[in-house]
Amino acid sequence: MTDQKVKNVTSIPIDGFSNLRITSVWTFLMSVQWSEPWLIGLMIFHIVCLCLTVLTCRYYRAQICHFLLLLGLVYSAEYLNELAAMNWRAFSNFQYFDSKGMFISLVYSIPLLLNTIIIVMVWVYRTFSTMAELKTLQLQQKSRAEKRKKD
Repeated sequence: MTDQKVKNVTSIPIDGFSNLRITSVWTFLMSVQWSEPWLIGLMIFHIVCLCLTVLTCRYYRAQICHFLLLLGLVYSAEYLNELAAMNWRAFSNFQYFDSKGMFISLVYSIPLLLNTIIIVMVWVYRTFSTMAELKTLQLQQKSRAEKRKKD
């Protein structure tokens, strides 16, 4: 049993902004300096995306375009992370962009994917509503046909 690894507390990184030990996603998010202009812009971008998601609910083709755009943005996150990691000094006070992409996944990809989930839920709801309407119309048509047969 001597092969068991002992957890070394000093190996857990301390972030440079809040001096918290980063042990979970929550402490990682708490260590981010959210007042940086580019992060505020990113939050505004996500709010705009959510508004577009809600506004396009009634417009199927616009929502398809919005959905595909969101998926394209999520797909490009890896490349965006590499680009940001190389040029972080130009727009940020801290190097948030790690090689595993945890930061970009949490603050960029997950909100975009939540928008796509909302869109898919709207599509499923519309599909079920259409199927229910179709079944109702079929039953009404069947009922009328039976009435005509009786008369």
